[in-house]
Amino acid sequence: ALGDELIVIVARDENVRRIKNMLPEHNEDERKESVEKTGIPDKAILGYTDKDIFKILEDLKPDVIALGYDQRVSEEKIDERLPGCKIVRLKPFKPDKYKSSYYRAKVK
Repeated sequence: ALGDELIVIVARDENVRRIKNMLPEHNEDERKESVEKTGIPDKAILGYTDKDIFKILEDLKPDVIALGYDQRVSEEKIDERLPGCKIVRLKPFKPDKYKSSYYRAKVK
């Protein structure tokens, strides 16, 4: 375990569109519900609509941040904004089963 409590921040649709230049297949509420249904996190919350993606992290003040293996975020920028916070890059979890690009390719 990396900590006592796991909070998953689900990206807002507008932030996904801004960062990836496309909307996600499932909207933010569907993604949040999907994360909650796994029973893995203690809590799933929607990120802020603010362009400052680090603001929510400053407000939550985590001891550890676990980044997905494919998240496009600078660990250096997190370290600048949250000095002393441990940053862990997670390995893919069954990517042949759960990766969204796999689903998109299968549907086409």
